[in-house]
Amino acid sequence: MNSLLLKIFVTPTLIGSASLAGRRWGHSISGWLVALPLTTGPITFFLALTHGTSFAATAAAGTLAGGFSQAAFVLCYARLASRLKWLPTLAASTLAFAVVTAVLQRVTFPLIPLCALVFLGFALAIRLLPDTTDAVPTESLPARWDIPLRMTIATVFVLLITGLAPAFGARLTGLLAPFPIFTATLAAFAHHQYGLDAAVNVLRGLLMGLFSFASFFFVLAILLEPAGILTAFTVAILVLIGLQSISLWLLRRRPN
Repeated sequence: MNSLLLKIFVTPTLIGSASLAGRRWGHSISGWLVALPLTTGPITFFLALTHGTSFAATAAAGTLAGGFSQAAFVLCYARLASRLKWLPTLAASTLAFAVVTAVLQRVTFPLIPLCALVFLGFALAIRLLPDTTDAVPTESLPARWDIPLRMTIATVFVLLITGLAPAFGARLTGLLAPFPIFTATLAAFAHHQYGLDAAVNVLRGLLMGLFSFASFFFVLAILLEPAGILTAFTVAILVLIGLQSISLWLLRRRPN
């Protein structure tokens, strides 16, 4: 199967599955699910196939650094959601992501300190979120077209990023890849239909899942060149599964 067919098949399948699971278990679980590298993982894999492991490793390091931009997006949305409607809140949060991404394009860190700082940023963002209660929605959040739309957007995003990667360069490609497009969709729907608590719970679930996300790309950045695609992705997926399981356990222990 060529890389184009993989992009068209794998990405919407992953997004559709995550969306269906998120409907059943509530807002925070939805956010936790979309923290999985459902688009960024395939993007990095296709970059490794088409542009080589060195390019993909640099992009993975950029995606890891993009965790700062994700934290900025989350904090901006959570802080503005109590005062603004979903559209201006989303616009301001996207701007915050863009500003931090522009700064990161000019700043680099060694991988181990970078990962530690990203983890610290996630922990701080969780502490700064407003207090909320969480519960399973009493009515269906998405309309009929919601999941097909998410699948389409995800696939277009993967095709766009991988197609423009040579023009962007490896680092900027990596920095742009973690834009939380699905979190933005979930948070905006939840904010509009259920209010502040629902939106913040989506964002809290995302932050809890981002520790495994960052670890996934840390492993890829370290192992892609010396170990190759198969070994690097195998180890990264195992690390992802382990940490994501721990974050789910912690998230479920939080009182409603």
